[in-house]
Amino acid sequence: MATPAIKSSRLHGNLPSAGGDGATATVKSLGYDGRGVARLDGKTVFIEGALPGERVLFRYLSRHKNFDSGELVELLEASPNRVTPPCPHFGTCGGCDLQHLHPEVQIQAKQRILAEQFAHIGKVQPESWLESITGPALGYRRRARLGARLVPERGGMHIGFRERRKSFLANLDTCLVLEPKIAGLLPELRTLVGGLSCAHRIPQIEVASGDNASALVFRHLLPLVARDEELLRDFGKRHDIQIHLQAHAPDSIVTLWPDEPEELYYRLSEFNVEIRFRPTDFVQINSAVNQKMVSQAVRLLELKGDEQVLDLFCGLGNFTLPLARHAGRVLGVEADTALIEGARRNARLNDIANAEFRVANLYHEGGPTPWTDFRTDRLLLDPPRGGAIAAIKRLIEPLPSRIVYVSCHPATLARDCEYLVHALGYRLAAAGAMDMFPQTSHVESMALFVRP
Repeated sequence: MATPAIKSSRLHGNLPSAGGDGATATVKSLGYDGRGVARLDGKTVFIEGALPGERVLFRYLSRHKNFDSGELVELLEASPNRVTPPCPHFGTCGGCDLQHLHPEVQIQAKQRILAEQFAHIGKVQPESWLESITGPALGYRRRARLGARLVPERGGMHIGFRERRKSFLANLDTCLVLEPKIAGLLPELRTLVGGLSCAHRIPQIEVASGDNASALVFRHLLPLVARDEELLRDFGKRHDIQIHLQAHAPDSIVTLWPDEPEELYYRLSEFNVEIRFRPTDFVQINSAVNQKMVSQAVRLLELKGDEQVLDLFCGLGNFTLPLARHAGRVLGVEADTALIEGARRNARLNDIANAEFRVANLYHEGGPTPWTDFRTDRLLLDPPRGGAIAAIKRLIEPLPSRIVYVSCHPATLARDCEYLVHALGYRLAAAGAMDMFPQTSHVESMALFVRP
């Protein structure tokens, strides 16, 4: 018996009308950006809101020579993996794109995407698959940058993430992936910012939460008046949340409340390491996944206690300091001077003397290589989305026997994998996906390379 047609905003936000440009299709797979992938009239169609196995009515959004784009209008046959999105803003807010897919199936899809990228770009498959690293599906996000915009014609102050496919801000009453304390403040935060003298010149609010405290950083393009500061200070006191102001670049940040705020930190308990950070510093978004990720990376490097480990793109020492607990010596390298200063300070605070940090641009093959005097027995890579190919090409003999590569973009990981395997002779011994960003199509992963 055919599944009855389903047409409900409960399944995927407010479904649009098909108009005169609609068609039906059967969805074959999930694309890299969370859209369903179908074939129609010999051409690939990417359909927002559609899941593998579903038969859908969709509306075309754009047509191109080699592919088309569309959005779901009506479910004719629903996937058993479809769930009711928990967030009332899903379908409008662009922050999440997979809330309609069961969380366990989300990570399976990410593992499949990783495998496809290895095959298509890297021309290789891992010898074994690591168990996927997961954590809470909601309430996991301890860092975020919320947009703020005064839009009188749309009801006043808006605070949130961009709407899907639009430049407007989704006006959020809650955000289920944000750390719950912050998520619960969004309506009051909207009122607060809307009441400031320069409400039309507050473009963003940075959110940061540690194990011990939370902070908000208000970017303001015009000077605040005394009444503004009074309102912000009162908000911080009532909700026990640090308030910081940023008038210019990140180094212009000043604290408004409290007078002497406690430094934010998170602990990596397995390694007896505490990482302190500023509200605008880069830290891994998902605390639970980060704990498991660091543990797995250290385990895969198989340290016996006397190895020298090179940690490229080291940031504040998230991997470097735990590695130092198990290695003879660790060298962390990072392009951001402020992060390196923070890493050095974290080493001192944790009484770690066998970790050294140096500043270097890791994004270009040319220029000085700051680790020529360092025997690299093991290597850890944790690059941004652009990957680590330039840094890899600056490695010197003897090459490290084991490399752990932590990736936030499977395509650049696969590209770098192709070079490591086919040019440098490494084996792709293991790989696996990590769900650092549940409810989104963002794929993080870890790969182990072993030199024969």
